[in-house]
Amino acid sequence: MAQSLYHASIEGAQHGAKSLEQFLDYAKASGAAGAQPSNYMLQGPDGGLRKASEIRDVFESRGLSLDGISTHCPVWVHTTAWTGSPTVRPFVPADVAKQSPAQIEAWAETYLLQLFDLAAELKIRVLPMFWGVAFGWEAATGYPWGFWQGGDYDLIKEGQERFVAKTATLRKAANERGIILCHEIHPGTAAMCADDFNMLVDICDGDACLGVNADPSHCWEGESWESRFLKVGKRVYAAHIKNFVIRPGLPLRMMDGDWQKRAMQFVDLPSGDINMQRYAELLNHIGYPARYKQVMGRASAPLVVEAESAHKDLDWTSANGIAYVRDHLTWPAAQGSFEDGMGS
Repeated sequence: MAQSLYHASIEGAQHGAKSLEQFLDYAKASGAAGAQPSNYMLQGPDGGLRKASEIRDVFESRGLSLDGISTHCPVWVHTTAWTGSPTVRPFVPADVAKQSPAQIEAWAETYLLQLFDLAAELKIRVLPMFWGVAFGWEAATGYPWGFWQGGDYDLIKEGQERFVAKTATLRKAANERGIILCHEIHPGTAAMCADDFNMLVDICDGDACLGVNADPSHCWEGESWESRFLKVGKRVYAAHIKNFVIRPGLPLRMMDGDWQKRAMQFVDLPSGDINMQRYAELLNHIGYPARYKQVMGRASAPLVVEAESAHKDLDWTSANGIAYVRDHLTWPAAQGSFEDGMGS
């Protein structure tokens, strides 16, 4: 009998105002079958990580699967702190935020190694995340300046060397624990397109722990979500589901942080420019469900709702996304070609 490839899940990072228990109660009430909490939701009152047994009990009591752990923020801090940017401060403890870039980076590495240990104890092998600004803010603009290379510097070559060196300890620890670090190809990170990500794999000698967290909502500057994920398909071990629209005639790059004024708008799943059915089919085509089920030992793979909107309430938007995945994307998978039954 045909089985569903997917189940509805939800990302926890946007719901950080909720405790783990509150987040899971919300996910369950919204119809989710699983959840992907952020690392912050797994911290106790003292700031340390909760015990694996306690986290497991919280999920089991709600009848939800633990589908992964969102580690976007601390990993981004780890590979960005060297720049001295104040943008890392919201994601680290207040006392750490006052320290030097090198100290912040060291703190992030120690924290992540502890998180890897917790993930391993929870038998979580998929960690969605994104690497930080390893190539510097000049390259992270994505603008093709002629200033990336000069007589005494080469920002890309230096960035490659920096990425390999700064991620070495984390990659080694991930490989030892069987963890796949799933980079969400994203503007302003170490890999902003498929070719960038494949370059990271190449400079790290094909490191097996370098995976991809597919998210089609970040493909809005020329590279389509289909071409992106076909290029990195064999590395996709995690998947968000998210939609967006582009307002015509407005600049995609502008110095205004007000999301309601931006040309690119994240929207609820049913009303955006991406055909969610085709996205779910593409994920199957590149082998994501089978890959996730194999490494996690699960019966289905999560489509992790990360529905956001500058105009609609967050809880409403996320619940609407969960319902959409549950009602429209958990179809039974084809067991062969539709031509198989033709003829006599």
